[in-house]
Amino acid sequence: MKEDIEDKNKINEQEESVNNQEAEAVDIDDVNEATDASSESENLKDELDKALKENESVKKEYLFLMAEFDNFKKRTLKEKSEILKNGAESTLKGLLPIVDDFERGLDAIKDSSDVEAVKAGMELIYNKLIKYLSANGVKAIESNGKDFDPDYHEAIAMVPTPDEKAKGKVIDTVEKGYTLNDKVIRHAKVAVGQ
Repeated sequence: MKEDIEDKNKINEQEESVNNQEAEAVDIDDVNEATDASSESENLKDELDKALKENESVKKEYLFLMAEFDNFKKRTLKEKSEILKNGAESTLKGLLPIVDDFERGLDAIKDSSDVEAVKAGMELIYNKLIKYLSANGVKAIESNGKDFDPDYHEAIAMVPTPDEKAKGKVIDTVEKGYTLNDKVIRHAKVAVGQ
């Protein structure tokens, strides 16, 4: 019996030893799980910090780009207003020599009694002006004898005509029309056959 008790005690001790080992194993697993959870928590925290820093960087870059775009818009508007303000400068500079010619012609008329010379001078200045306008894309609209076209002509009178071929055609041009690079800048004022 004593042996039985000793055997039971040994068995109990062995069971207790096994239970302690299992408990220790469980504790190690718990420690491992806790360590894994802790490292996962640290990894998530690191990722969050990284994402926040990246978000801040993207936000700064966005604000910089918005400021740069705003500056671009302001600069473009300023340049456009300067172009509109001074756009006619080169055209007007080209007209100044023609104005000089007119002034010299007017001075010459005072001392001249030769009408033909004055007429020839005026024709030279006129031809110079027409040549300059043509070089800058301004062309007169040919009207007389052409079909009436509301895109180019403005009818100011309807003239009865006995000739059937003249109906719907421009009979007379009261005021010339002009185009600038094929865009009408002034319609020709015309009388149309009816």
